[in-house]
Amino acid sequence: MTKSASDLFPDHDGATPSAARAGAAHATGILPAHAIRALVKDQQIWGTREIQDNQVQPASLDLRLGQTAYRLRASFLPGPKSSVMEKVEAFSFHKIDLTEGAVLETGCVYLVPLMEALALSERTSASANPKSSTGRLDVFTRLITDHGSEFDQVEAGYKGHLYLEISPRTFSVLVRAGSRLSQIRFRRGQPTHTDIELRTLHEKERLVDDAVADIDGGLGLSVDLKGDGETGLIGYRAKRHSGLIDVDLRDGYETLDFWEPIYARADGALVLDPNEFYILASREAVHVPATHAAEMVPYNPLVGEFRVHYAGFFDPGFGARSAGGAGSRGVLEVRSHDVPFILEHGQTIGRLLYERLTDAPTELYGQGIGSSYQKQGLKLSKHFRTP
Repeated sequence: MTKSASDLFPDHDGATPSAARAGAAHATGILPAHAIRALVKDQQIWGTREIQDNQVQPASLDLRLGQTAYRLRASFLPGPKSSVMEKVEAFSFHKIDLTEGAVLETGCVYLVPLMEALALSERTSASANPKSSTGRLDVFTRLITDHGSEFDQVEAGYKGHLYLEISPRTFSVLVRAGSRLSQIRFRRGQPTHTDIELRTLHEKERLVDDAVADIDGGLGLSVDLKGDGETGLIGYRAKRHSGLIDVDLRDGYETLDFWEPIYARADGALVLDPNEFYILASREAVHVPATHAAEMVPYNPLVGEFRVHYAGFFDPGFGARSAGGAGSRGVLEVRSHDVPFILEHGQTIGRLLYERLTDAPTELYGQGIGSSYQKQGLKLSKHFRTP
């Protein structure tokens, strides 16, 4: 059984959380920033250190690494009969102090207890994803809960700690207690739109800059392999055996020390080499209205032998003209698998699922909250200086 809030935190007053906020327009939906702050106030979200206001994003909460990492023999899920730490005791090699910072090496699997914990009501569930900057470094992260049977999913009513599995794939990274590699999104019910509802939303809000959107199990996004008309740049391929990257250092690294630029070919194609990591961009400009949030569907084996987009959350206001984001492209983190695979310009490589918010947000992506990727085209993570 998961622990109660009083077991987790001795100073919990036992108060019953508010079931819903006054003024909410919908009983189901993704919780916007002000509703997440209400969860903190209601003690449904806890922190071993006080939760900082700038952790709260328009429709998600940044999660912070705790003080200890465990090097694991292999990834795992605890399953209904075990806690995470019981599995760690069985599968860990050693523990690492993150207080002053430590290096997480490529090809290794680590488990870090997070500073945040949850005592959710029975109406509220959650899901997690790597932050955009994490995914663009090819750092694979997955949230785990005690007694959980799925990665990145938190069942309604969960009361317990949160843990992050971390596996750097291309670059070794320097992290420390408080580093933010992942984010969590809270929801009530299942607010994902049907295709009919999504077509109606596109007619009203113009979700992509094509008059006719590819809507079939979500909003289709295709890859841009024609690129910048002046330079022909279409993407970047990561250089293996590059230097160490501090995940908390912004604009700290020269692009060409870590990335090889890729330029358009006459035939509009790109061969993805096995186990190489690429940063590409969508052909379409993407718009997430203020009333909604979106998520990129993870790797779909039906579209090819590659994975697209580790970091799947798109906040309300992304690409919105009113938030200064008109023309924002979806940046695609692409990794081929066992065989070379040929991508062609305009090929559909992923789909966005749109989910309604419970009510109007008090802030939008790109509006004075330090958003790194509003109005982006082809863009590397914030760690690299613009070439």
